[in-house]
Amino acid sequence: MSANLSALFYLISGILFILALRGLSSPETSRRGNYFGIAGMAISIIVTFLSVGNFGSGFIYVLIFLVIGGSVGAFIAFRIPMTAMPELVAGFHSLVGLAAVFVAISAFLKPEAFNLGVVGNIKLASLIEMSLGAAIGAITFSGSIIAFLKLRGIMSGAPITFKGQHLINLILGLSILCLIYYLCSSQSTNIFWSIILISFLVGVLLIIPIGGADMPVVISMLNSYSGWAAAGIGFTLENTALIITGALVGSSGAILSYIMCKGMNRSFFNVILGGWGASDQTKTENNKEQKPVKNGNADDAAFLMKNASSVIIVPGYGMAVAQAQHALREMVDALKKNGVKVSYAIHPVAGRMPGHMNVLLAEANVPYDEVFELEEINNDFANCDVAYVIGANDVTNPIAKSDPQSPIYGMPVLDVEKSKSVLFVKRSLSPGYAGIDNDLFYRDNTLMLFADAKKMTEEIVKSL
Repeated sequence: MSANLSALFYLISGILFILALRGLSSPETSRRGNYFGIAGMAISIIVTFLSVGNFGSGFIYVLIFLVIGGSVGAFIAFRIPMTAMPELVAGFHSLVGLAAVFVAISAFLKPEAFNLGVVGNIKLASLIEMSLGAAIGAITFSGSIIAFLKLRGIMSGAPITFKGQHLINLILGLSILCLIYYLCSSQSTNIFWSIILISFLVGVLLIIPIGGADMPVVISMLNSYSGWAAAGIGFTLENTALIITGALVGSSGAILSYIMCKGMNRSFFNVILGGWGASDQTKTENNKEQKPVKNGNADDAAFLMKNASSVIIVPGYGMAVAQAQHALREMVDALKKNGVKVSYAIHPVAGRMPGHMNVLLAEANVPYDEVFELEEINNDFANCDVAYVIGANDVTNPIAKSDPQSPIYGMPVLDVEKSKSVLFVKRSLSPGYAGIDNDLFYRDNTLMLFADAKKMTEEIVKSL
């Protein structure tokens, strides 16, 4: 395939990727966005195959590994539950980073195969691109592995900190930049390997101080890193599709991280530097054993909601764990038959990753026009008869607005406490990811429903 024709098809795939991102910005068009992304990737793969002049016997091996990798990916995608999606995404990011490292290593050891020069005399621009791509890819790989281990529960989700941590990160970051400078002048193999090894270490040190409550932002930021790594390697390979795709993923991931930082009252620059998770995320009990709480049951909840004129549902990670979205849809349908107005309030970081709750509600065929973001619905709680909180915790905690000493102080939260009555479905009084007690549990207008979210919702449906 000619270079001009390849460039044209790569441009088409790039346009499809842009349309994919545009489609994924709304639940109503998300399926279409996925189809655009699949089409763009298929075109990129086919064009890349046709652009290679002499594959030889290696063509068969590439096809074999494509089939194996595609089969493994499809198997995982079909089997993975929505609650495990964040760690799956972290795992995928690690593979993108590792791929960038492998391509950079190949280009450095065999530059003539990529038209980059010869060993010891590689083009300066290509050397900078591949070293940056390898460094960012290595950071993405090791950082994503740590994120996966924390999310999976294999590694403690508590922040791991030590004295001088930020200084060490700074020194290692500057060391990578200095080594890249010396690599450009010496083209030493030892320096190249040193860059990769130090970058692997930086990835670990950037993520270990991050606490469990902040993992959604970590996933988003690692997504951005993987995109920039791919873009860097794209410049090395002079592959338009990789450059476009990497830039799209990198920039969209950074923008999403910024939006989430605002939603969690975090500093965007601290996220990039990896020092923000070490904030005082100590678990506080707040003497919850001594505080009185009002216990209720399904009959109490059904009575309150059936006699309400408006109900706002606030879903959280507990709903995802219990897979209660379908039972929730049944409950809402029953309320609507009784003339109750029902809407859903979604916090930007509800669950473990952006859009987590939206996907679950869409799975239960919840109408999109009933689902509202925090900014759209927060003022409605003051006029709401009943707020039904199903598994959400930190995103409803009023202490974020009143206690400057709280680790979530300043974080925008849903004003659930302003509702006339609050029904809070939770297994126990245990704290959320932030490790702090929820003051909403003990409010006079709160009725605690201690049970599995799905089981409780099904019992409410029966009572209705």
